[in-house]
Amino acid sequence: MTDYLLLRLYGPLASWGEIAVGESRHSAVQPSRSALLGLLAAALGIERSDDAAQQALTQGYRFGIKLECPGMPLRDYHTVQFGVAPRKTHFRSRRQELSADKVGTLLSTREYRCDSLALVAVEALPEAPYSLEQLAKALRRPHFPLYLGRKSCPLALPLAPRRASAATLREVLDETPQGSLLALLERQPEQSWPNPADRRAFRLGQARYYWEDGMAAGMEASFDSWRHDQPLSRRRWQFAPRREWVALQGRDPA
Repeated sequence: MTDYLLLRLYGPLASWGEIAVGESRHSAVQPSRSALLGLLAAALGIERSDDAAQQALTQGYRFGIKLECPGMPLRDYHTVQFGVAPRKTHFRSRRQELSADKVGTLLSTREYRCDSLALVAVEALPEAPYSLEQLAKALRRPHFPLYLGRKSCPLALPLAPRRASAATLREVLDETPQGSLLALLERQPEQSWPNPADRRAFRLGQARYYWEDGMAAGMEASFDSWRHDQPLSRRRWQFAPRREWVALQGRDPA
């Protein structure tokens, strides 16, 4: 049996960053490893500049994901002003930058997922710096604000962290009781997920599972993919590629 910490991620907007090319900022449909580690770090109060603590988190945990609903894609067009510094001059604040004699404009597009819903299982490795119970306590009372990939993507509901044990990742993601999301909004959490209203509202279709190397998945992978979301340095914003396994599974009819 393996112990897991389960989190449910839901918000009106989420953005799970992919490799940024030029002015485009793309989003995957499922949470990235870097975003999940950032969520834990924010809850624990670990600064981005603390390389040692950030690396300890990176090396201490693995994640499995059940994507209940990928959400609808949204692309937002951004214009950002920036000050052009005179020669041998460095701006010390945003206010100083915008008060420069010459101001330019950056154009960019950023992708989001609307009404994305994912269940995440956190597995602690032997070298993990914090126990699952410590993580759960921090996530209930986070040190820094928590968000879904970007600061503009707040949580719509608490993460509701809870411990669970199972022989496989598939078992813990499928068989751990969960409350209906819409019933929870109506303060009736005794209804199980998904009820008919959940199925209609989220247009639930094929469930998708994602997991990392070394996890006891308990299911056959449909394929594998490579993601550039393994943090090397938060301070320098450097990430390495890693392999992620993916399984696509049908749902029972409503």
